[in-house]
Amino acid sequence: MPGKLSEKILLYRLQTKQDPEAFTELYDSYVKRIYRFVFFKVPGHEEAEDITSEVFLKVWNHIAENKEIKSFSGLLYRVARNCIIDLYRSKSYQPNPLLLSELPEGIEPSDKGIAVEKISVSSEAEEMIKAIKKLKQEYQEVLTLKYVDELNVDEIAEITGKGQIAVRVTLHRAMKKLKIMVEK
Repeated sequence: MPGKLSEKILLYRLQTKQDPEAFTELYDSYVKRIYRFVFFKVPGHEEAEDITSEVFLKVWNHIAENKEIKSFSGLLYRVARNCIIDLYRSKSYQPNPLLLSELPEGIEPSDKGIAVEKISVSSEAEEMIKAIKKLKQEYQEVLTLKYVDELNVDEIAEITGKGQIAVRVTLHRAMKKLKIMVEK
C-alpha cells in the first residue's frame, strides 16, 4: 500500500487529470483490503467480487464528477459499506457464518501479517469469528475495521460517519461484550 504522501500524490493526479495509471496504482493497493472487508459481510465469493468491482467503479465515477476527496481509503470503505447495505436491502437473506478456512486463496486475515500471525490456532480463531458474528452489526463493523483491516480510529470515524469519541466508545463496548461472550 502506498504511503500517505504517495497516496495523496496519486489522488491529486487522479482528481486533476483523471489519470487511469494513478487509479490503477490505488486500485492495486486497496483491492485486497476492500474485498476482505466485503467478504466478511456477504455470503459468498461471487457477491464479494461483484461488490468490490462496483465499489471501484462508483469511486471512479465519483472522481470523474470532480468531487473533492479528503481520504481515498475513507471513500472506498464508505462506498463499500453502502454497497453492502444496498445488497441486503435488495435481497432477503442473511449471511452464512464465516469460517476462517473459507477465505479465498491469496486473501489473508491481515495482509500485514503482524496482526494475525500464522494461524496455528485456527480453531480458536474460528470460535472468535463465530462470537463476533453474534454481536450486533455496529460492533462487528468497528471490530473488523480496527482489528482485521487495521485502520485507526480517525479512518473508522470517517467510514462510519461517527465522531472519534463515538468510535472509541463503540470499540470499547464491542470488546467488553466480546470478552463476556468468549468467557462463556
